[in-house]
Amino acid sequence: MSRPRLADVATAAGCSTASVSLVLRGAPGPSEATRVRVLAAAEELGYRPDRAASLLARRRSGMLGVVTDVRSTFHSELVEELLAASARRGFDLLIGARSPARDEERAVETLIDSRCEALLLLGTSSPGEWLVALDGQVPLVAVTGRASGVDSVRVDDERGAREATEHLLALGHRAVVHVDGGPGTIAADRCRGYERAMTAAGLEPRVVRGGHGEADGAAAAADLGAATGVTVFNDRAAVGLLDALVRAGVRVPGDVSVAGFDDSPLSRLAHVDLTTVSQDVPALVEHALDLVARRLDGERDEVGEVVLAPRLVVRGTTAPPPCARP
Repeated sequence: MSRPRLADVATAAGCSTASVSLVLRGAPGPSEATRVRVLAAAEELGYRPDRAASLLARRRSGMLGVVTDVRSTFHSELVEELLAASARRGFDLLIGARSPARDEERAVETLIDSRCEALLLLGTSSPGEWLVALDGQVPLVAVTGRASGVDSVRVDDERGAREATEHLLALGHRAVVHVDGGPGTIAADRCRGYERAMTAAGLEPRVVRGGHGEADGAAAAADLGAATGVTVFNDRAAVGLLDALVRAGVRVPGDVSVAGFDDSPLSRLAHVDLTTVSQDVPALVEHALDLVARRLDGERDEVGEVVLAPRLVVRGTTAPPPCARP
């Protein structure tokens, strides 16, 4: 069955297409009776506006720029979801790569030069002042991580790290350390969640230097000391830590329990089976696109922040410490 058109709604409602357009946009002009007829006809026919045609009529590009860390499997999952969800809304995506050799500012410049009308920055750690200035040029949404002064969609990182730490404490671990993620608001929030859980349990927090990648996690293995439980900034670093522990003959979770963050595709592999904190990728994407669409359509000008609840996923890398087993 073909998709209902604006003209179909006009015919069913007994009015002009111009009147239908005004009603669906909430514009003044049509009478209340006309509005009632149009909305009823649109609902009955299952009419949905053709966003792509609307963008074309308003001489807009419909192109969204996405800045992503090319090394992150979690970002890859976000991009895949963004591709599907944006297509349903009539948007196209242009991907800008961020890496150690190419910073976020350079990726953003390329996307703006390519006529992207809004930006989605995945896991940005750029200064707030720069983000606010950039938002003055082109609407942007920071996806994951706190970003003051601009639109943002994120999971509650502090709560997620706290719940991962509390999981280890509930298993009987007392010597629990945190491998951090270096500078940035996301890493700071997750570290704070760990520290608060430890302090609430009457235990002394201990933070080990880490980072975003597998090599950072592997390097942290040498600094664990007598820890029996470890929370790690993200899944990539956690996988690097697991590899280093296995190579050193340390059993996971027999000797040391490890929990990551992100619930990335890597963590779900059977031979990894990582306990981790899940972020709701479809919800992150839908909220981000909602913020973008409403901003571009002129429906709002205030800063929006969406904070989603994390979900702990318990798998095979966490268990009671040796001293707590019968």
